[in-house]
Amino acid sequence: MKKLPIGIQTFGEIRTENYVYIDKTEIALNLIDNGKYYFLSRPRRFGKSLFIDTLKKIFEGKKALFKGLHIYDKYDWEQSYPVIHISFASGVMANREKLDITIKAILNNNAALFAIKFDYNEISLQFQELIKKVSDKYKQKVAILIDEYDKPILDNITDTETAVEMREGLKNFYSVIKDCDEYLKFVFLTGVSKFSKVSIFSGLNNIDDITVDSKYATICGYTQADLEREFKTYLTDCDLDEIKKWYNGYSWLGEKVYNPFDILLFFAKDKEFRNYWFETGTPTFLINLLQNQKYYIPGIEGVRASDEILGSFDIEKIQIETLLFQAGYLTIDKKRKIGVKLEYILKYPNLEVKHSLTDYVLTQLSQDAITKQTIQGNLYDVLLKNDIKKMKGIFHSFFASIPHDWYRKNNIADYEGYYASIFYSYFASLGLDVTPEDTTNKGKIDMTLKFEGVIYIFEFKVTELVKDTNSALQQIKDKKYYEKYSDYKAIYLVGIEFSKEDKNITAYEWEKM
Repeated sequence: MKKLPIGIQTFGEIRTENYVYIDKTEIALNLIDNGKYYFLSRPRRFGKSLFIDTLKKIFEGKKALFKGLHIYDKYDWEQSYPVIHISFASGVMANREKLDITIKAILNNNAALFAIKFDYNEISLQFQELIKKVSDKYKQKVAILIDEYDKPILDNITDTETAVEMREGLKNFYSVIKDCDEYLKFVFLTGVSKFSKVSIFSGLNNIDDITVDSKYATICGYTQADLEREFKTYLTDCDLDEIKKWYNGYSWLGEKVYNPFDILLFFAKDKEFRNYWFETGTPTFLINLLQNQKYYIPGIEGVRASDEILGSFDIEKIQIETLLFQAGYLTIDKKRKIGVKLEYILKYPNLEVKHSLTDYVLTQLSQDAITKQTIQGNLYDVLLKNDIKKMKGIFHSFFASIPHDWYRKNNIADYEGYYASIFYSYFASLGLDVTPEDTTNKGKIDMTLKFEGVIYIFEFKVTELVKDTNSALQQIKDKKYYEKYSDYKAIYLVGIEFSKEDKNITAYEWEKM
């Protein structure tokens, strides 16, 4: 068996049988032939840096590296271009001073590479000098490749003041590009987010944002065909459907892809299903936003978003939906037109993200990881035994375990979605088939759970927030929600009522159809 690489290989300085090669050069050639200024947003650990490196080697004319790949006999290798490579991928810049020091170092490294001397000391002037002098020296236009352009902002996103300072520093830096058009062959920027007030986007009116574009949907990541073709040796005794359920599903209006990091770690770690990608970044800031804005957690599935929400990130007013999409916790499920506007329906990309994110939400809500783990185990045992009566005690003990002081510090329990969010998150964190806001011809079921051929239909009520006297269980029966699932071997109707005052379950009724 070939040695498995921990990293994506599109090319290599030394090509050996020890590497798996995923050929992205057809996409690279299409970009080079059909445009000049591009921007690409993708979540972390999706292969953006490697694609940047691929472009760099192409412009440098290193034909030998691409033997056997799509571009090999289709590109003019006689013509090479100097490449200014800028990357903010390494290190953390905690303030504007450190950002400026980092930019200076990047400029000096590029200047040394091309044996260029600066006449000025100011950052923007040095960048302009670098572009013009390199172009003049080599009698050729320059390619600028910028990797993780937004990382200095994202590293400080919890501190609005510092994040804004970083944005203004980058704005000063990137603004040079638009005035150097005559010296430029190609400009490509990557990042996680598209910040609305960074002038690189307003200054370069002709920049092509290829983030949500079916032609470039597979620019990063592995397709199903890539997996089955290039990893064939490693797929022995693997369940392809299970791999797909766990790690595939990222979509930018084209073919769905796998996160490469997940696949490579899956094979390297003896084919054990784990949340490899999710574990590389802790979404504390996101969870705090969800909690502070009293976000209805089941509503994460089926989010509706416009182009504006998907493509613009504003430090001063952060949209949770934008953050969820750009960071990779949601992906595009469908696109449709509403009048003259486009609307996107978002969803979790796969099982890894869904169960990991909801599990992390639970950790924050419960304030006790041990209690959470115990309840998850007990809940799964209840479902295996089909002992629906014991479910009340499990959830009652959960709400009772939350310290009163936690409620005192926030008013999250005062909104109806809090209680439904707890139930949903417990089931979703176990990787179970749970559907919030399940639509029927009679209305919407609060939550549906499918488990081993059995359907559980849940209806939630907060007693202080409703005027009708019907119980939650009676509402399920009156609206005949169960009719949608008449072909299942067993259907359980579960009505649960909560009290804001008691901060716990006050009524729990169930019935088997």
